[in-house]
Amino acid sequence: MGGDPGTRRSKAGLPPAYAAAVRRSVRVTVSAAAGFYLFLYGFDSPVAATYALFAAVAMAGLSRIPGNGRQRAATLLPVVPACWVLITIGTYLSVRTWSAVLGMLVVGFVLAFLAVGGPRPAGAAPGLQLMYILPSFPPYVPESLGERLVGATVGLLVLILAEAFLLPDRAPRVPYRELAARAAESAGRCADELVSAPYALGDAARRTAREVGGGLRSSRVPEAERPAGPGVRARALTHTGLAARTLLGRLAALPPRAGDPAEGGAGPEVLCAVRDASLETAARLRDGARSRPAEPAPARGRLQEARHSLAAGAAPGATPAALRRHAAVLEVADAALAMSTAAEIAVLGRAAPPAAPGRFWYARMRAPRLWWHRLSGHAGQRSVFFQNAVRIALALAAARTIAGLDTLPHGFWMLLATLTLTRTTARETRSTVRVALTGTLVGAIVVAVLLSVVGTDTTVYAAALPPLMLVAFTLGPVKGVGWAQAMFTMVVALVFAQLAPATWQLAEFRLLDVVAGSAVGAVFGLLAWPRGAHDELRRAVATMLRSAAETVVSTTSQLAAGGAREPVALSPGHRSLQHALIMAESAYAQYHSEPKELNAPDDPQDWQAALMSGHHTLWGADRLLVPLEPTVVPPLPRDSAASATRIGDRVAAGMLLVSARLDPSGDTPGRPAAVDPRAFVDFTVEPPGAPRPYYATVEWLEALMTDVERISERPDERPHGGLG
Repeated sequence: MGGDPGTRRSKAGLPPAYAAAVRRSVRVTVSAAAGFYLFLYGFDSPVAATYALFAAVAMAGLSRIPGNGRQRAATLLPVVPACWVLITIGTYLSVRTWSAVLGMLVVGFVLAFLAVGGPRPAGAAPGLQLMYILPSFPPYVPESLGERLVGATVGLLVLILAEAFLLPDRAPRVPYRELAARAAESAGRCADELVSAPYALGDAARRTAREVGGGLRSSRVPEAERPAGPGVRARALTHTGLAARTLLGRLAALPPRAGDPAEGGAGPEVLCAVRDASLETAARLRDGARSRPAEPAPARGRLQEARHSLAAGAAPGATPAALRRHAAVLEVADAALAMSTAAEIAVLGRAAPPAAPGRFWYARMRAPRLWWHRLSGHAGQRSVFFQNAVRIALALAAARTIAGLDTLPHGFWMLLATLTLTRTTARETRSTVRVALTGTLVGAIVVAVLLSVVGTDTTVYAAALPPLMLVAFTLGPVKGVGWAQAMFTMVVALVFAQLAPATWQLAEFRLLDVVAGSAVGAVFGLLAWPRGAHDELRRAVATMLRSAAETVVSTTSQLAAGGAREPVALSPGHRSLQHALIMAESAYAQYHSEPKELNAPDDPQDWQAALMSGHHTLWGADRLLVPLEPTVVPPLPRDSAASATRIGDRVAAGMLLVSARLDPSGDTPGRPAAVDPRAFVDFTVEPPGAPRPYYATVEWLEALMTDVERISERPDERPHGGLG
């Protein structure tokens, strides 16, 4: 009874893909047909009928809002007033072609750029685009605005009810908060195992920690459950997942106790506090809304006290091995504290107690400011979100110009083709257009025959439309764009044949509009960043590595020199590196969404390892330079300072070599030579009298060098179970 889960059939005997498509198709058909028939045959209002049908089709057929039915319904509620605004703007700007084109340019960019807000705004954007496109065409009849708004509102409200209650999705989804709670619980068990002999994790515990931590990676989390939004809770939940992964990794890599009496009991005490704080975090995440702002976090308080005691210094005469473990336990404590604090913010939002200003800079900000921070961070040509928005806005504006100047019949079909067929790479757009045109041609032939045979008998069209919509919205998502275009051509023909008398020429107009719209999409796919995220990912990761190298050099220099330390919001270089990392992660996410060429070899680059190196650099710099309270740090002894600086320079050099290979500049003399990053550095050196901060720095740098090696190595050299 096993087999591949992807091929298992539902209780109705359908493969999962078809079963999900059927449920979705029923919801779209019921929503669209209910409003259409109500207004067309009940109230004799073709305008309201048109908007009721296309509102439902736009937001459930064209849009791809992730999540289950209740989640999609919640997303659609604020869409209703947004549609009112778009329909109103489109109605009044349709008075002139130039005003409609200008509106299309602005609206097209804004709606596409809202994808920076996460999967839900990105999924709703195509449907919202259609809500402007539909009223932006002549005739200019502002007096029909009321009918348009009523029709769209009824269509959307019926759709919301259908999403919430009609044929709910059966597959349960594990919320990201639960995934983070499981990771925190696993960290608690690992810490408990490390408290007693042999003071190291067993193979089973390591394997479980790796699996649980890997489950928090965004590529393994369904879109609807990813905390990708700009709000306080979403940012904090993302922070919680990253801290939990870091904590699990630090626990797995913790060196065993050396048996040195000078090590003292601080290490076990901290690990016990880490265990309790991790279990407390898991419970808080699961309690969710039941948690109250006034509730204390006693385990985190004990961990803070134990961490302060450990940070005060190792026992006199401690061996280098004990100092290394001392530094590693401090890193474990910091990761556990970050996880606990982030989880509290994720649950309570701005009602959470004040947190450290550095890592949790967003904790007290209101939603508009956080949205502005997200939008401004991507307002540049190096952001793939910005590139996508510019590409689709220019393509839609050009299509609207052509449709207005040539007065194409049913010109909004041209824009609809441009909207649905333009992809993020020129190659993907070309392949999509070829299949779409073939499907449209087949559908047009069927429509021409049907209209010629049936004529103006609207009863036939009215009876055939609902079952045709069921088939169209079932086969389209499963069979691909060719089937979708063929079936949708037949659907719109049956719709417009009921709105006004139609002949076989309606099929000709449909084919002409799709050809013109797809041609515009292909042109702008070629002119505007034709390779999509492929080149941008290389540039973004190279930029991130260069910024990380600067941060490494700056951090080691400050650690060697010592001086006053304040709990500032950002460590030196943090802001630029964080922005570079955000750009790289955005490009990486789009890169994985773009289909690869057939028979093309797998990308040998371990992009995930490159991104993790950026996170490790950020967290290490914060951990070493930003204290929890104001303090004065003495400089490192001369030998220790020289060793730390030398190792830091070599790690930074390794990052720069990798960045040069990823994105060579115009004067780069060929491909940079592959050099063993560890060839000229010794991480095991133990300068006489080296203090604990030296070993903490070296451990961080060695972890970064491991990241550099992973980025540089070939796929067949990567150990099983690693990143990527």
